[in-house]
Amino acid sequence: MATLNTVVFGNTTPLSDTFTNATALDYICSEAPNEYAVFYKWAQFVTGLIIYPIVCVVGIIGNTLTLIVLGHKDMGTATNVYLSSLAVSDTIKLLNDLMYFILLVLKLENLDDDNKIIFNFYPYAHYIFNMSVCVTAWLTVSVAVDRYIAVCHITKAKEMCTIARARIVSTVVFVSMITLSVPSALRYKPMLQHDDRLNVSCYKIQQSMLGQNDRFMTPYTWVQNSLRSIIPLIVLIILNARIINELRKQRVPGKKLSSRNRITLMLIVIILCFVVCIMPDAVMSLFFGFGYVDETSLVRGIREITDSLLAINSALNFVLYCSMSKVFRTTFMKIFCKKCTIQRKVSERLLQNGHSGAAVSVARKDSNSCSGNNNKDSRETYV
Repeated sequence: MATLNTVVFGNTTPLSDTFTNATALDYICSEAPNEYAVFYKWAQFVTGLIIYPIVCVVGIIGNTLTLIVLGHKDMGTATNVYLSSLAVSDTIKLLNDLMYFILLVLKLENLDDDNKIIFNFYPYAHYIFNMSVCVTAWLTVSVAVDRYIAVCHITKAKEMCTIARARIVSTVVFVSMITLSVPSALRYKPMLQHDDRLNVSCYKIQQSMLGQNDRFMTPYTWVQNSLRSIIPLIVLIILNARIINELRKQRVPGKKLSSRNRITLMLIVIILCFVVCIMPDAVMSLFFGFGYVDETSLVRGIREITDSLLAINSALNFVLYCSMSKVFRTTFMKIFCKKCTIQRKVSERLLQNGHSGAAVSVARKDSNSCSGNNNKDSRETYV
């Protein structure tokens, strides 16, 4: 999560000037003004006040709808268990990002009580951010492994890709990443500092004693960086390459993809979107470490951009499901479209009453389009 940097009591800079002027007052208790300060302020303005509120609201609504649809009795598969867990972790991430937007607005108002709340909250927001990104990364890896087994080891798929196993794996991912990320909550602490020269006080986020312990933080940083983005990225690229290669072998020229392979193709698109969105974060983590507050204005500005890509990834899946999965759309209509449900019931009654052949034909067509129970889709309840 991007830092809110330093808040000064008594600074009454208008909102419209906050991101265009980098004055000495802005850097009390912080680093001296530098050539990248304006870049960081503009990056924070564009991402924090424009991109985040739009992406977070749309994403939270989409993920909530996804959970409702995937929780339907017709959608009970191992893959959908992973996708439901992914929707939960993405929602946690987006709620945290939305809170960042709210706190940034409060910061701009520069009220003393609000500033105290903001900077006390930051260490926990930093923890939630890192935890949710780690969970999302490994749930995406779980989806890729599930598809790899289903495509490349078909004989073992029925035994290994079970709902019970998917629930266990999802639970292990959540518990392990929640535990692993605990030091993130203890890395920073808020400090109230006073500048005698200008006679002002300001809150600043500083490293705690644990954060300053290089013997612990250096290896921990590399471990979490690797588990958060670098290792998942490598694993996903390898698995996707194997899956795509196997699909090419199975493809018969001139013949449409099977239902199972269409689902696999959709999941490949989801995984590729994740890879694209997490790639900049992996590069930043590899070359610039894990911190925000303790980095330069240039690195923090770039971090604002890479973090916004992670938010976009967390909000994207619902759109992909709707655009690429007929089963998902059908179940969505069954749950939320009452008119479609009524048409299906009328169609069933017409069939039961034995109307004329034309009426029966129309009824069957309506029933299939609304309930999604045609022969092809009834065999496949993946998203």
